[in-house]
Amino acid sequence: MAQYIYKVALHRLRVILPEGLDPTSIIPSFSPFVCEEEGDVLFSMHVSLGTAPAFTQMEEIGQFDCGGANHGVYCDAEGSYAFEISLPACDGGLLSCCMTASPDFSVCRAVLTGNDMRQHQFGLNNALMMAYAFAAAEQGTLLVHASVIRHAGYGYLFTAPSGTGKSTHTHLWYKHIPGCDLMNDDNPVVRFVEDEVRIYGSPWSGKTPCYRNIWAPVGAITRLEQRPENTIRRMEVVEAFAMLLPAVSSMKWDKRVYQGICKTIALVIAHTPIYWLGCRPDEEAAHVCFDAISVRK
Repeated sequence: MAQYIYKVALHRLRVILPEGLDPTSIIPSFSPFVCEEEGDVLFSMHVSLGTAPAFTQMEEIGQFDCGGANHGVYCDAEGSYAFEISLPACDGGLLSCCMTASPDFSVCRAVLTGNDMRQHQFGLNNALMMAYAFAAAEQGTLLVHASVIRHAGYGYLFTAPSGTGKSTHTHLWYKHIPGCDLMNDDNPVVRFVEDEVRIYGSPWSGKTPCYRNIWAPVGAITRLEQRPENTIRRMEVVEAFAMLLPAVSSMKWDKRVYQGICKTIALVIAHTPIYWLGCRPDEEAAHVCFDAISVRK
């Protein structure tokens, strides 16, 4: 076995791989996050290859659709968890990983099933993403489904259901607003650090390979909806909370995770302007949004 340390949004995590399994092949998106610093880790992930274990002694919480991929979730009487992670249906829907986790997700084990490297990559990447989100839930940390563009030192998050146009809108900023760069296109990390809301790049960026070990203070968070006209308004607190909560990786049935995430969302809303944007996929939408939400020093 060989261990590797990574640091994502200031959280260190340990991945322990069996001999012969190269981290640059199995989790290539983690390469920019390699960490040589010593210190405590948020969680450890012990990885092995093998057949799927049976979770017959555990209670099934449910089967959940996660971006077209099915995740089965189980829990035992002591609060430990098990997850079955399958490929998206468009890729065959095969089981790719079974992960077990201690109640606080500090110790996790992933069994990669099948013989295909892509299957292993998908399974371990998703296992690490869930372990990270749930282990960090009480530490002012949110894994958010969003696309993030940076301008003049500030990060701007755009959230919406998949297929609504988050990536399209950030691309419009990149194309039409000088000085922009993409920080992450699917799952950035939001943290409340030193009385400041920050956005961090992560190893998880959906279909866009944007794995950047960078951070910026958050300028604003905006919810997108497709509309025939471009219009924007600032959200009230209750509306903003109701919008942001579904965009964050969570487990509503787990009191520790859910309360930690709700507390952090409240801090984010108290320190960050939240907007609703109705827009077309055009240049005007980028300018309307930029003029309303960009930070003026």
